[in-house]
Amino acid sequence: MQNKIEIFNNQVIINYNLAYPKSREVLLKSHTFAKFVQYFIEYQETDNANMYAYLTKNGELSSKEAAYDFCHFLRLLSIFTCEELKDEYYLSDKDATLDVIEEMYRTWRSLQRFGYMKSDNSTDFGINTLVAFDSASNDLFLRTYRLFEEKLMGRPNLVYRQVQAGTNACFSVHTLDKVWADEYAALQDIPMIDTVMLRTPMILHPKSSKRTGMFTEIDTQPMTYFNKGESNWFCYPCKVGALLCFVYFNSKYMSSALSMANLFELATKEESAQKPDLVVIFGNDDGNDDTNFYYDEANDIWVGCISDNPRIEYFGYLKKMCLTLHNLAQMKKGWLPIHGAFVNIYLKDGTKKGIMLMGDSGAGKSESIEALKAAAGDMIREVEVVFDDMGTIHLEDGVPYGQGTEIGAFIRLDDLDPGTPYRDMDRSIFMAPENPNARMIQPAAPYRVVVHNHKIDLFAYANNYTNEFGLKKLTVQEVKDTCKLGKRMALGTTQEVGISTTYFANPFGPMQKQELCEPIIDTMFQALEDNGVFVGEIYTHLGFDKSNRKGLNIAAQQLLEFIQKKD
Repeated sequence: MQNKIEIFNNQVIINYNLAYPKSREVLLKSHTFAKFVQYFIEYQETDNANMYAYLTKNGELSSKEAAYDFCHFLRLLSIFTCEELKDEYYLSDKDATLDVIEEMYRTWRSLQRFGYMKSDNSTDFGINTLVAFDSASNDLFLRTYRLFEEKLMGRPNLVYRQVQAGTNACFSVHTLDKVWADEYAALQDIPMIDTVMLRTPMILHPKSSKRTGMFTEIDTQPMTYFNKGESNWFCYPCKVGALLCFVYFNSKYMSSALSMANLFELATKEESAQKPDLVVIFGNDDGNDDTNFYYDEANDIWVGCISDNPRIEYFGYLKKMCLTLHNLAQMKKGWLPIHGAFVNIYLKDGTKKGIMLMGDSGAGKSESIEALKAAAGDMIREVEVVFDDMGTIHLEDGVPYGQGTEIGAFIRLDDLDPGTPYRDMDRSIFMAPENPNARMIQPAAPYRVVVHNHKIDLFAYANNYTNEFGLKKLTVQEVKDTCKLGKRMALGTTQEVGISTTYFANPFGPMQKQELCEPIIDTMFQALEDNGVFVGEIYTHLGFDKSNRKGLNIAAQQLLEFIQKKD
């Protein structure tokens, strides 16, 4: 059953269908507002003893009684002047009450705030209803705060900041008429998200900033131990490459789930009524600490299950499980997953080259592309991103083509040149910017580009551990052996540090299913050779000194020289 408001795990979720504040009067009289005030007062008991004593009248009132008492005072203050209410307890010390208002507003804005409502059959529901409702509530919260602040100060503000006083994001939902198979009946009533609005830049502060452990295959269908617990659940139906993926998530991980809107294409209502290729259960209250996947052969669905645990608040768990299931499904079709980056470089002289770089986390794939942009300067007309982390190679009529999986990029801020994160910050989501492994999710490419067949002109392994420089052409066998070894200098972006090896530099499917991946590697690398694709290594030197960009710059310059060559 959906509640009017949920406040937990440093977030607040408001059900607009049950608790939409149409006016200041409705807001201040609402159970929803009183519940937040009670939450605020209880928080002060340990955080600010003096404020707690002031609000509870030195312990005479319980937190619930104090909340309703203060809400009553605010309703009066919204109508009358301070002079007309001079006998009110909260006006005996206006400075103390102003401090309460300021701290309450700060506490509200320190939460991750989300609103949602049911959608209808209107074709323009999103912009005319969801966005309008949420924008109006944002304006109402801001005006209400300013009203109380200015009345207690006894003067208007001189500087106004149009901050996000309402939600960080909102969304609309609908429910399925029927589920696609009886084994998944427990998911039937979980609302499906069909529209999302993000207020960017969105800054999140997850408790975890690193992924640990592995995704392992099990022979037990996760639906047999699916447990909602006491939490509400939602589903984010999305496209991972060309595959349909339903991500069912525990509402305590709302911020991670909605961040997917910047990374994976949201499926339409019509698509979300179909049988998915992939199902992810995120935050399962099973009492374990597992990250597992299972192949439902009868329904041809790959199912991933991640246990409810504080560590999974790191977005990488959700992203990588989706990609793991995608890779497993694509290998079954004979497609080869590539952990890397693929861009089409268009020069102003009309030259165009498809550049695919492969390597595990921290190898320097994205950094090499950034260095290439800097080296080329104004010679580049356009850099078209096909994928920034995971993609595939498949054959059509013997020709290898690349496709992507994501419409966005999940990037370490430290991996980028200074200033780069700020170019698209107005559209980005920042995660734990105060931590060493700070990340951002930014839009990168339209979905139509991601799933288009793109010609590959260069395929190179990103080598961050060898003391060589530049771009080096190798035999297909040499590159194939290097890729299978998957060697890198791990930089601590996951649980690994130092030299490590991962089968095909890809712990998200190929490593778990090596027997399935091996013949596909042979087929695709032979096709690269047969079609005259440049294959080799690019030396990034990031495993030696991340602050020294010399290796990247040399590699980027030689990469640029390759691109400039006419076919």
